[in-house]
Amino acid sequence: MTAYHIFTPDDALRFADQHSELFGDHSKLSAVEFGDGNLNLVFRVSNDKGTSLIVKQALPYARCVGESWPLSTDRARIEAEVLQQHGRFCPQHTVEVLHFEPALSAILMEDLKQYQILRSELVKGKTFAHLASQMATYLAQTLFYSSDFVLSGPVKKAAVARFINPELCLITEDLFFTDPYCNHERNTIHALILPRARQLWQDEELQAEVAALKADFLSKPQALLHGDVHSGSIFINADNCKVIDAEFGFYGPIGFDVGSLLGNLLLNYVACPGLFAPEQAEQQQAYLLAQVRELWQQFAAQFSQLMASETQDSALQNSRYQQHFLQQVLADSLGYAGCELIRRTVGLAHVADLEKITDAKKRAEAELRAIELGRALIMQRAKLAQMDAVLTLVQQVTV
Repeated sequence: MTAYHIFTPDDALRFADQHSELFGDHSKLSAVEFGDGNLNLVFRVSNDKGTSLIVKQALPYARCVGESWPLSTDRARIEAEVLQQHGRFCPQHTVEVLHFEPALSAILMEDLKQYQILRSELVKGKTFAHLASQMATYLAQTLFYSSDFVLSGPVKKAAVARFINPELCLITEDLFFTDPYCNHERNTIHALILPRARQLWQDEELQAEVAALKADFLSKPQALLHGDVHSGSIFINADNCKVIDAEFGFYGPIGFDVGSLLGNLLLNYVACPGLFAPEQAEQQQAYLLAQVRELWQQFAAQFSQLMASETQDSALQNSRYQQHFLQQVLADSLGYAGCELIRRTVGLAHVADLEKITDAKKRAEAELRAIELGRALIMQRAKLAQMDAVLTLVQQVTV
């Protein structure tokens, strides 16, 4: 067995060639390392005929910090197996894993070079009519088929154990639910919104609700989550979208994945007045609200249909319970969306939607809108029973 070592481009080239038949004989191969993430090496391996694949290797430390922040490379197994399972449930919207080598913590996967990163496209003002419907399908399929509605108790418990992901979950626990609500050294806060950040640190009412959301994140293993469904983890083109980067995957609350995506659409929504001229900003915001509405409505409709037709546990086949369950998923999703809005403004990991606003005053205004909307969604999540009420709240809070 080959011992773990950090790949060079030549190592990635040999790995791809050994584990794929796509390149064929007598191909001239090249490899380029292009990843700009915080945790991994990512290579594109190409031949002289235009065929290419991606090699992703987990580093034994956080790349953005260095060896002083060690991390287990088992996250590569988590990522590969989450993508493989999600690929079985929803192959059309999940990047294909071609090979995983545990000893090397390396994954070989399809190259989505015909796609673009969703966040980058939204920042440019692009729109995609199929985004919400396809992502609703991805979320409904992957979350339902890994849940108690389908899996027996012993099978589900074994799956929960297999996907325990303590180190990366701790990153989420800290960056999502703890750091933004205190004066933590990891936080990055622009000077113009620092007074509002200080108010968050004293907002005990909000902190109590965030604590409840964190407690559910820690103790509610409803389904196998992707764990990081933001607009940088979605590749999109004119016809299709595919989800990548599942290394944060674990068994957690269904609303976390749904809410993460809702929160990222709303981050772009609050940024629009700073990114675009007024008329384009208004058009983009209308598009985003329509996508938020459709994402939830399509997800709820598909998940409801699956519960009604494919639930295996007789106790969970009760229709009243299923309606209650979905209503709780909505409340959870809104709460986690609110956490995403806040942590992307006063936490460690900021996003291009806001950072690309060149005018400091307009960026601060967008960040303040994100904080206010985030707080409102967290505080009012249990009362917002319909998506129309959610959209009304969004418009009221962000004027």
